[in-house]
Amino acid sequence: MKKLNALFFKLAEVTLVIMLSAMVIMVFGNVVLRYGFNDGIISSEEISRFLFIWITFLGAIVTFRDNGHLGLDSVVRKLSTRGKKLAFTLSNVLMLGCCTLMFYGTLKQHGINASTRSAVTEIPMSWVYGVGYITSVAMGLMIIGKLIKLSKGEFNEADLIQVQDSEEVITAHTSEASK
Repeated sequence: MKKLNALFFKLAEVTLVIMLSAMVIMVFGNVVLRYGFNDGIISSEEISRFLFIWITFLGAIVTFRDNGHLGLDSVVRKLSTRGKKLAFTLSNVLMLGCCTLMFYGTLKQHGINASTRSAVTEIPMSWVYGVGYITSVAMGLMIIGKLIKLSKGEFNEADLIQVQDSEEVITAHTSEASK
């Protein structure tokens, strides 16, 4: 299971790099074409916008794995271990509810998005907004995994605080790169 998890996140990271590179190339190429040749590629703006949506959602998944989202931990740090566990459980159950709502909303919109095509490239909009399925399921599974680990007692007190200071993030990435 750990190999599958690692493969998923490696694939997500590679996909993010490819999408960002494609977006930069298309936008830069379009700028050069507009200023240099008074012409442009019409579809590059629309595709770049769609890639930005996917980058945002896939990036949220990768950031969630690393507890890199913004958070307020000043109250949680002052709680007892039991209070931290309760706050951890409550926040994760609420996030799981949000993932459920995201999946449900994406599902409800799927029919409309499947029959609606984008203006320039005529891509079905379900391909654009279908990333809601991936994001809600991936984050939901991570949350369920955290709750299971908590119920088994596999978390120490430091793990119950789900945010990292910016210095901790830099240190973690530096130590990973040196391995």
